[in-house]
Amino acid sequence: MTTAYDFTATAIDGTPRALADYRGHVTLVVNTASHCGLTPQFAGLQELYETFADRGLVVLGFPCDQFAHQEPGSEAEIAQFCETSYGVTFPMFAKIDVNGADAHPLYAWLKEQQRGPLGGAIKWNFTKFLLDAEGNVVHRYAPTTTPDKIAADVETLLG
Repeated sequence: MTTAYDFTATAIDGTPRALADYRGHVTLVVNTASHCGLTPQFAGLQELYETFADRGLVVLGFPCDQFAHQEPGSEAEIAQFCETSYGVTFPMFAKIDVNGADAHPLYAWLKEQQRGPLGGAIKWNFTKFLLDAEGNVVHRYAPTTTPDKIAADVETLLG
């Protein structure tokens, strides 16, 4: 059976990263954008990460430019923006597609596991997937679901 740990992605610094590195962690996977009305969610994602990281939560940010060209920058610009504007310390990855023929394999799998209101398609920036410590998708959240509304689900999975 496939889990999130079967995938690899390119970190924002260009190095390949096996998602198996996060085995045993409760994981929140989010497609992000730096120039979106929902961009302030970076602050909430960072707060969620800081609150639960020592108990086993990891947040993984995947920048995406498929929604109204709201992530136009390079990986270096995205990393700089996230760090200086929101103090992001959780892992960020290189820009990917989340929909269409070029969707990253992780996102193709995530959408199969938890379909949304548009079938499997990602509706907008900041769609979130919560995975258990075994790498299975447990919840899918709408872009407008703020990180503080996910905290109780994270706490439940962390035990």
